[in-house]
Amino acid sequence: MYRRTSILDGIALPALQARPAAMQQAYLDLTTGGKIQVASYTQGDGARTVTYTQANIADLTQAILAVQTQIDRLTGAQCINRRAPLRPLF
Repeated sequence: MYRRTSILDGIALPALQARPAAMQQAYLDLTTGGKIQVASYTQGDGARTVTYTQANIADLTQAILAVQTQIDRLTGAQCINRRAPLRPLF
């Protein structure tokens, strides 16, 4: 049995890879000008449209991170900013 670990499980990799650029542009537009941004996407059960405003920029940030994380999971990408383990010196 497959255990889902992300709300984005089941979305094809090419569809996921197309989203971050538009979402990041919406983020930049919101943070620099405060204008409303609309993001549309299609899932298996139909099309969705989400409107982001300055008030819910944190939601947009989390959505961007979720998509990027899912892409990393599907492509096997590793985080390059990891610290080496700490080792005690005696």
